[in-house]
Amino acid sequence: MLRNRRLVIGHRGAPGYRPEHSRSAYDLALAMGVDGVEPDVVVSSDGVLVVRHENEISGTTDVADRIEYAARRQTKTIDGAELTGWFTEDFTWDELSTLRCRERLPALRPASASFDDAQPILRLRDVLDLVRAGSVEHGREIAVVLEIKHATYFASIGWDVAALIDRELHEAGWASGELPLIVESFESTVLRRLQERGIPATYIYLLEAAGRPFDLVATHGKSAPTYRQTAAPSGLDELVGAFDGLSVDKRMILAPDRLGRSSGPSELIAHAHERGLRVFTWTCRPENSFLIPQFRGRGGPGAFGDWAAEWAIIRDAGVDGVFVDHPDLGVGFFGA
Repeated sequence: MLRNRRLVIGHRGAPGYRPEHSRSAYDLALAMGVDGVEPDVVVSSDGVLVVRHENEISGTTDVADRIEYAARRQTKTIDGAELTGWFTEDFTWDELSTLRCRERLPALRPASASFDDAQPILRLRDVLDLVRAGSVEHGREIAVVLEIKHATYFASIGWDVAALIDRELHEAGWASGELPLIVESFESTVLRRLQERGIPATYIYLLEAAGRPFDLVATHGKSAPTYRQTAAPSGLDELVGAFDGLSVDKRMILAPDRLGRSSGPSELIAHAHERGLRVFTWTCRPENSFLIPQFRGRGGPGAFGDWAAEWAIIRDAGVDGVFVDHPDLGVGFFGA
């Protein structure tokens, strides 16, 4: 079954080829054979779960060019970082639905940018419905890997993200456990709240390579554990029985040295497996810009380097799931 093998997950759809989180990015990922796709969710002013990587949307939509929304530009502090731009929580869904998707990295991915301004942004419900339909069309089980963004921040402005997700999953028919659902977040608090609501899913705790989770910083300050402490054996012990696994920055597996050469694979995956925890990693991308220095080649940041050599270290370490921007490459390499 899907849930018992290594998963190849379309990271925000297929953003190597289409603007991230656009309908065509998801359709392409499903057609290319992924085991799952990953929608990130944030919240609108009227409580709609919107599929965007961040609640600040000027980099991935045409909002900055929309004169009628010029006055909505603000500066806010999100998870301790000051950001200036346009934020989903300042728009109704009806307003957001008029915006169009754009490529986040047009200089790096000009072919994807050629699809700019052609597609509206999506709601979580849209992605849930298209994955259900895609599973039937393609004749295979396909997972939704739902990432919850900035739950503590949204709670501070009055939104219980776990409650919103609970309602949406029930209304869309994804709350019974019949369809493969994985829920992930960098904030353990919201994962626990969703578990308490009885949503059957695989629960994955996301870890950055550095820093601390904002939900625990908000309650414990500098005494909050770092992500690296959580990835250590004693930290993994604390995850046993709480979550099904963790998802880590690929550098935590590759373990590059000061010269940018991999000293990995690290023992992280082995330590997690010893405790019955699954390990996913993000994000496997072929462009030089995203590879560690050892595997970069000629042609500039957007050219493909020796991605297969980097990915082989991750594959051979026994990873249980990988997030990819180019689903055809990911399925061909990790799905074999």
